[in-house]
Amino acid sequence: QLQIVESGGGLAEPGGSLRLSCAVSGFAGFGLDQFAFTWFRQAPGKEREGVSCISISGGRTMFADSVTGRFTISRDNTKNMVYLQMNSLTPEDTAVYYCAADFRGPYDNVREVCTLREDRMDYWGRGTQVTVSA
Repeated sequence: QLQIVESGGGLAEPGGSLRLSCAVSGFAGFGLDQFAFTWFRQAPGKEREGVSCISISGGRTMFADSVTGRFTISRDNTKNMVYLQMNSLTPEDTAVYYCAADFRGPYDNVREVCTLREDRMDYWGRGTQVTVSA
């Protein structure tokens, strides 16, 4: 069973930055390089939304329109880590942020694929709270 633990959330001022980390373990025969990853967020009273995803190779990334140009996503397969760098934060970024794993397998034709679709995810972390406030 894959375990995913998010960290790095907290309180930031508008215009500030935070870096979220996603530590992945428990592969049971697979490696991080068989999973694409997606960051989601859920604000109070709102549905969960896909924020950003990264393919197995790291060469393909996607961002929600609301965060394009402000957030970047990266991964380090050697450390089993995925990151979300969030800059120019606004109060609208306040939410619980979740890291999710999308199993793709060892095939070459899936190394450049990722999705923001919630129903495609196989494993989820418990989330980390991000609050943006003056």
